[in-house]
Amino acid sequence: MSLTLPSYVQRTGDAWRAGTRWLAARMPKGLYARSLLIVILPVVLLQGVIVYFFMERHWQQVTLRMSSSVVAEIASIIDLYEANPQTFEQLDRVAVKRLGLDIDLLPRQPLPPAVDKPFFSILDTYLSRELTRQIARPFWIDTVGRSNLIEIRIQVENGVLRIITHRNQAYASNSHIFIVWMVIASLVLLAVAVAFLRNQIRPILRLARAAEDFGKGRDTNFAPHGAREVRQAGHAFLEMRDRIERTIDQRTAMLNGVSHDLRTILTRFKLSLAMLPEGPELEELQGDVVEMQRMLEAYLDFARGSAGEAAEDTDIRELLEQLRLDAERHGHPTSVKFSGDSIVRVRPHSLKRLLANLVGNAQRYGKTIAIDGSNADHFLTVHVDDDGPGIPANKRDDAFRPFVRLDASRNQDEGGTGLGLAIARDIARTHGGEIELSDSPLGGLRATISIPV
Repeated sequence: MSLTLPSYVQRTGDAWRAGTRWLAARMPKGLYARSLLIVILPVVLLQGVIVYFFMERHWQQVTLRMSSSVVAEIASIIDLYEANPQTFEQLDRVAVKRLGLDIDLLPRQPLPPAVDKPFFSILDTYLSRELTRQIARPFWIDTVGRSNLIEIRIQVENGVLRIITHRNQAYASNSHIFIVWMVIASLVLLAVAVAFLRNQIRPILRLARAAEDFGKGRDTNFAPHGAREVRQAGHAFLEMRDRIERTIDQRTAMLNGVSHDLRTILTRFKLSLAMLPEGPELEELQGDVVEMQRMLEAYLDFARGSAGEAAEDTDIRELLEQLRLDAERHGHPTSVKFSGDSIVRVRPHSLKRLLANLVGNAQRYGKTIAIDGSNADHFLTVHVDDDGPGIPANKRDDAFRPFVRLDASRNQDEGGTGLGLAIARDIARTHGGEIELSDSPLGGLRATISIPV
């Protein structure tokens, strides 16, 4: 018996996942930007909460009480005037001197038409409410005409009482000062946080650059500094680098010893064969020795990789010209094009071996070769095209596997060790790049090298 979730639960889950994917796609990817977001979001939310409660609660309460106080004073004046109309002059003096109100008694007349109110006006709302509640007479107010004054007209028994008062008597007009100071303080705090975050992120970025430079064979003058955890990561990187370098040195020394010993034996074979009389069997043995030497060199190249070679500035255009001349000496028409700055910092011998392997494959399986290179957008890109039979798309990944030969799909008469493309990819990856195979405009195979520079 299987349990199924209700449809609304599934829809809610799908909507939640879609929302999280949408948010993740728009979030910053860098550590510095995310750290800033972690600092800024709480500050912005705190500001929003404070402003909301101040503007909507404190500010409204203050405005309500001030408006209620002004209306109460006006109500007291109306009550005193209607109780004894002859005391209006004394009420006028007291209102001006003690209450800050300028009152005037106008002849009985209709109240002016209502003035257009602002879209968001706390003063109009609360003042109208208090006039209705405390005085309960027809009234007219104008809080827009003169920005710093408020005019109120109320119908009384003998006419229309006009009251003019300052806006700040009924309205908390200095609330913006609090908001300005709050924003300034937040900006100062954010500036301090940005400065500290930059200092904390910088050691991590240096560690990342050191690791990238080490992977590309460049000199890494790196010294751990920063927070304790970052220093620990830096020391771990240095220890790892030392272990890798020791391993590489040991492997290089071992390969050099093996190479020397095997070459010595092959030399003895060649000398022994040179002493024998010529004949068909001797030619076959000499061919086997040459094939053995070629395979040995290929195996050692694959095992050695690009170990021990430092990166240096290299003229890629000149390197491609050398490959063109070599290919044309073997009878293959070859064209070379290059755009952008040709001086690139790479491991020159390793890169030449990489390109030579690709050009050698093009010579083996095609007749015409085209080499197109460029240095743009911080990437060195080289295309090597041939007009041979190519490699089927479903077998291109297998072509990079060591000791895998695809001769059956290309040329039965030519053989190899199956290490050419494996060596090329290994060299490209030690430079931080990659090799891809695709269809060539010449009809054969295109090998594309992309290396960050």
